[in-house]
Parts: sequence; structure tokens; C-alpha cells
Amino acid sequence: MRALLPALAVGLVTLSYGFSSVSAMQAQTPVTAASPYSYADIADLATIAPMAIHGRIYKAVALKPEQAPGLKAGQARLYVEADVVGLIRGSGPLAARVSYLVDLPLDAKGKPPKLKKKQPILIFARPVAGSAAGTNSTASVRLVSPDAQLPWDPATEAKLRAILTETVKPGAPPAITGVANGFHVPGTLPGEGETQLFLDTRTGEPVSLTILTAADGSRRWAAAFGEIVDGSAAVPARDTLAWYRLACGLPRALPLAKLGGTAPEDRKKAVSDYGVVLGALGECTRTRTPPAGS
Repeated sequence: MRALLPALAVGLVTLSYGFSSVSAMQAQTPVTAASPYSYADIADLATIAPMAIHGRIYKAVALKPEQAPGLKAGQARLYVEADVVGLIRGSGPLAARVSYLVDLPLDAKGKPPKLKKKQPILIFARPVAGSAAGTNSTASVRLVSPDAQLPWDPATEAKLRAILTETVKPGAPPAITGVANGFHVPGTLPGEGETQLFLDTRTGEPVSLTILTAADGSRRWAAAFGEIVDGSAAVPARDTLAWYRLACGLPRALPLAKLGGTAPEDRKKAVSDYGVVLGALGECTRTRTPPAGS
């Protein structure tokens, strides 16, 4: 029976949103090239995967079309066995080798891609019931999306670890699913005003946006992750978990139906204020299709 690898817990590091976190191990490993994946690409997977595994390909076999129900056009389904180099996220012991199915694009010749033995990879997965370590030499896992296997490189792992560090912090920003309600009220001076928007989240935890307009027309905004609405809070820095939740979770247009009881003119101001928030956050840049549930 193959040796078992102990789980490696994701270390907790106390940091403010907007600052990168790098483990001591990463600090000893120079990163010479940028990751080919955006922050959102990695966060899409890291925030929903119970397991993140650094592995190396042991073998990969392309399945026949009749063995791959639901396979999308232009893709191949492969049965893969990978040796575990390290468990970046997860709990409990894990077999030294895991097996899973992955859907990858066909190559330029329309053939299934060739995964070379010992090729380093990152796997985002869930354990399969009945395939616990210690019962089989190879444990089965299920990817969190059909293509949740990425090529490994130091920069991508560093980005993954930074994201995971944020996700396990107390009060980590939850996934945003929409706008619950909101309003705009004029200020005491001409031109002044305040818009408050309360957001729906997957966990039910409160998240709100406050946009303040001064008499001179200048505007500032803040996001509050928690019960306390603080209009002076800092704007989330790009490529942080708070930024990702907002930039990738907010709808592209403010649903006016959520501004019940707000006068038509004030609704227009709320829409304008919402546009300021979206503009400040910038695009949620992705190079791959996000998995369902991210």
C-alpha cells in the first residue's frame, strides 16, 4: 500500500485587505514569471474547492466518446492518475496518488491533449465517498468543475496560497449574489447626497455599499463586510478577496426594482453612484470560464 501524505493546513496570516500574503516557504522560492491566470481565475476555483492539490501526472488516458456523456464539443475527457506532491488545502490524510476525470480542449489537430508523465499540475477537487485514504493505493477525487486541473507553476501556487489565506480569515468576504435593496437621499446642501445599497450574499452575511457625494460633486465610496456600515472604510484593493467578491459578484446594472420608495430623480442618482463603484473596481478579468457556484 502506498504511503499516506499528511494534510497540510493553510496557515493563518493576519493581514488587511489589499495586501498580498506569502508563506515562509514561498518567500524562499523565487518567482521568476507571472502566473498565466488572473486573480479571478484562481479565486473562482479556490473559494469553492475543499481540496487544492499540487500533483504530478502519473498517467492519463483519453476516454472514448461513448464513455464521456455530456462532453462538450471540442473537448476530450481523460482519466488521470496523479502523484500528490502536496496538499495545499484540505483536511485529513490523503493517499499518495489520486485519480479523477478531467475535460480538456482538443489540440490543434483535433486530438486529445497529451499529458506528460511527471508534468506538474494543480487540482481543485472534492473527495469521493468510499475512497478514503488507507483503503486504496489510489484515492478517487472529483474536480469542482470538469476542467479544474491547471498547469502548476510557482507564481500560480503563490497566488493560490494568498487567496486561501484570505478565505480562512475570520469575517472573510462572502460571495455576493445580487442587490437586496437600497436608497438615495439628498444631503443638506445642494449637490450633496448619499446612496446605500444592501447586498445579497450566499451565506446571508451582511454586505453594503455607501456612496457619498459632496456639494462640489466629488464622490467617495466604501464597502462594509459586516453589520457596521462605515462610510470612511477603505476601498478594497484590486486582487484581494474583497475586490473579487465585488468586481466579480455585483450585477453590471443596478436593478431599479430594488430601490422601492425612492423618488425617480433619486433613483437616477443611485444608478450614477453605482456606476462609480463599478468603474473604481474595474473589470473582473478572467481567462477561463468560471465554474458553477463560484
